[in-house]
Amino acid sequence: MPNLGGWEIVILVGVVVLLFGAKRLPTMARSVGQSARIFKGEMRGLRDEPPAPAAVPAPSAVAEPTPTATMPVVGDAPRVS
Repeated sequence: MPNLGGWEIVILVGVVVLLFGAKRLPTMARSVGQSARIFKGEMRGLRDEPPAPAAVPAPSAVAEPTPTATMPVVGDAPRVS
């Protein structure tokens, strides 16, 4: 991926100002900063929190699934005369 030079950044800023308007840019930047701060805090909380042990059910507690309906066999279909 190519690096962005000075002129490319100026053009990008100009396009953003034209698209969103100069009045909305500070509020958008503030909301992006808030979102980044919240995300950073959540990631730090996940990193500091010890992992929960995985709950593995006992073999006797696992029940076999019971069929709820039976499918007809193709050879057993009634014939209409």
